[in-house]
Amino acid sequence: MRIVKSGLIQASAPDASKHTPAQLRELMIAKHLPLIDEAGKLGVQILCLQEIFTGPYFCAEQDPKWYAMAERIPDGPTIRLMQERAKRHKMAMVVPIYEEEMTGVYYNTAAVLDADGSYLGKYRKTHIPHCKPAFWEKFYFTPGDLGFPVFDTKYARIGVYICYDRHFPEGARALGLAGAEIVFIPSATTAGHSEYLWKLEQAAHAVANGYFVGTNNRVGLEAPWNFGEFYGTSYFCDPRGKILKEASRDKDELVVADLDLELIEQVRVQWQFFRDRRPDLYAPLLGMPRRDGPRG
Repeated sequence: MRIVKSGLIQASAPDASKHTPAQLRELMIAKHLPLIDEAGKLGVQILCLQEIFTGPYFCAEQDPKWYAMAERIPDGPTIRLMQERAKRHKMAMVVPIYEEEMTGVYYNTAAVLDADGSYLGKYRKTHIPHCKPAFWEKFYFTPGDLGFPVFDTKYARIGVYICYDRHFPEGARALGLAGAEIVFIPSATTAGHSEYLWKLEQAAHAVANGYFVGTNNRVGLEAPWNFGEFYGTSYFCDPRGKILKEASRDKDELVVADLDLELIEQVRVQWQFFRDRRPDLYAPLLGMPRRDGPRG
């Protein structure tokens, strides 16, 4: 057996109207450090934090003040701090933060760190929503330009997809074809808007591509917007779509699961989805759908 102990953290955010962006970062870091250290004590080998973990989900409004939440990757203070923690606990980490590439150019990004604290690279959220009730992300994020990289950590080859990305099967397939064994999907999503899809789409990615998925969500209402409940229920599922461990709906929490990576080969031998693909017929996927339907 090739077991990788993996963890996800879900957490609530303080009232954003009572703090500056810099104060919010410090509060969220202070909240996460004990959970990160708990993961280290439990022997977690790969840990994923939630989407833009250093602050609230500020996309509920369109205000330039939130650009101050952005940091450089890997040279900003949060990534440097997480590199120290990763090295201390010999734990690879997925660290999603708001990235500033240059003034006026910002991305929703996850840095990937190895168990020795080294920086392996980053994934930038590819698909950017701008839709009701309060997901005004195009105001803040440039669409990702790095494709769908995979990262060889000490313990497993991993990929990252971020929140709204999970509605698009193409990138999930690209990660599988690139050899991802575990795909982490940090998210910020609310009840009523997406909950009916939460355990459907991501488990479907795991089944279609024969890998493990670990996905986490925030918890609670975030003032002053209170536009919807972040419903937690972070979970791991296996390549058969079975949920292995699931967090609560409303508590700050670390969820840990042992992932047996040998199951990947068993599932892929049984279901030859990669072998039976027909990329020679997929050219229409690169363009807009035809309005007149198929001919012949």
